[in-house]
Amino acid sequence: MVDGFEVGAVHFNSEGWGPPDATVTPTTTSTLPLNVPYAPFSRFEKLGQIADFTPILNPGSGQGGGGGRKSAASDSVFDFTADDSFPSGADNDSTFRLVDGKPPPRPKFGPKWRFNQHHRPQLPQRRDEEVEAKKREAEKERARRDRLYYLNRSNQNQQRREAAVFKSSVEIQTEWNMLDKIPFSIFTKLSFSVSEPEDMILCGGLEFYDKSFDRITPKAERRLERFKNRNFFKVTTTDDPVIRRLANEDKATVFATDNILATLMCATRSVYSWDIVVQRVGNKLFFDKRDGSQLDLLSVHETSQEPLPEAKDDINSAYSLSVEAAYINQNFSQQVLFRDGNKVSFDEPNPFANEGEEVASVAYRYRRWKLDDDMYLVARCEVQSVVEVNKERSFLTLNALNEFDPKYSGVDWRQKLETQRGAVLATELKNNANKLAKWTAQALLANADMMKLGYVSRVHPRDHFNHVILAVVGYKPRDFASQINLNTSNMWGIVKSIVDLCMKLNEGKYVLVKDPSKPQVRIYEVPADAFENDYVEEPLPEEEQAQPPEENAENTEANGVTNDVEDKEIGAQA
Repeated sequence: MVDGFEVGAVHFNSEGWGPPDATVTPTTTSTLPLNVPYAPFSRFEKLGQIADFTPILNPGSGQGGGGGRKSAASDSVFDFTADDSFPSGADNDSTFRLVDGKPPPRPKFGPKWRFNQHHRPQLPQRRDEEVEAKKREAEKERARRDRLYYLNRSNQNQQRREAAVFKSSVEIQTEWNMLDKIPFSIFTKLSFSVSEPEDMILCGGLEFYDKSFDRITPKAERRLERFKNRNFFKVTTTDDPVIRRLANEDKATVFATDNILATLMCATRSVYSWDIVVQRVGNKLFFDKRDGSQLDLLSVHETSQEPLPEAKDDINSAYSLSVEAAYINQNFSQQVLFRDGNKVSFDEPNPFANEGEEVASVAYRYRRWKLDDDMYLVARCEVQSVVEVNKERSFLTLNALNEFDPKYSGVDWRQKLETQRGAVLATELKNNANKLAKWTAQALLANADMMKLGYVSRVHPRDHFNHVILAVVGYKPRDFASQINLNTSNMWGIVKSIVDLCMKLNEGKYVLVKDPSKPQVRIYEVPADAFENDYVEEPLPEEEQAQPPEENAENTEANGVTNDVEDKEIGAQA
């Protein structure tokens, strides 16, 4: 403890602040350090450290003690090295010791530190939990798709779906003569308006739609039934007795079916190859399909970017899925009806059914459109059901979308249909744009008041025989066409241009083939006996060949999908 402390002499400055001039002398302040200047400061100046003793400890270094900072110009007022009253820094070197011997903290290297190292820290922002959850889900889905893509690749040299090479729907023979090729870019610019059509003949009978199916949900699903006893007919244009009768009566110049017209109208959306047979007989034009044509089946995952297995015997191959989709649509169109015997009958019975034969609920509307002053087009259009609304009957078309494996589509219907039905439909519009556009075009051609879309899924992703109905949604065809950007004027413009082109051809048989690898249509001139029974073509695989009727019953028990394909082919031959 110190015995005493001398304050020293404190002089009073009556003229201002600070010590008076000439008052600090060595005699009066012998105990005070010499050469200590007075450092005035302004309130706008930054207040730094009081004194920097580094020059004392290490003279001539010129470095400050604040983390390697250079001495500022203002620090010179605190330089006491010239004062002899201070002891030398060299005497303290031996006794000087750092208090903290820990190494300085290492910077946190990483994406966040690198990104924010030059930015001032910001206040934490409020995060929306729903948005963050969607981002995480999207990242997981992107990673799952990439993983699925690499799993589906048989080898590292296999190309992606965008560059996949598809096979032609019909084998191009050497004796065929290619006349022209039309790129899809021309189709997109076409436009033609037609007047309202007129109904010529109505055939068949319709059963009423069961509205209870509109209340189906994924939690209250229904098993898809099989209708083995009902016959479905896919008859081509020239084999239709009603069209033959109208042609003999000169009711029109061009004849087709709604399926063939829809294929032409939506050609620009197609990816898979298809073919249509054109027959010029006199001044008339007939658009036909081949027996066993791909037009009788329904494409699945056609416009998707995800590749499908190439092996034909795989249940998820393009061919297997198309057969499965046709099977689902036939059964779905009959299950959603009241099968109590109450039918709406029209002027004529089903023109393709034999007496006493049980047929599916379908009505054929033969309608005529005016294409030119002396050119009319007659098409056979189909509707599958009827419903009474305010004591008025409305025609319905019934179709079903099928889910085969959520890993390919990226959307699980059982989880999304109730809460995000719009997202499910948007995914289907992306993956099956051509099929949905064709269904919409067929509904517009038939003048249906409503088109019902069913969502049918497999019971298990590896079971392609058993299915369940998850939901049924109804749309007005014109509203749905606007939603999917389907322009009716462009549809008829494509048909009108192809009709005008074919009417300039000589009498004979021709084939329109969609190029399997390019967005264009080729026109071939083929022999008159092409596609007949005695015409030599590439043999069909065994699973596509029609079996005798006595074998159908056995095949039905073994394979329900193959049975439906055989029924269609037998019905077409009838």
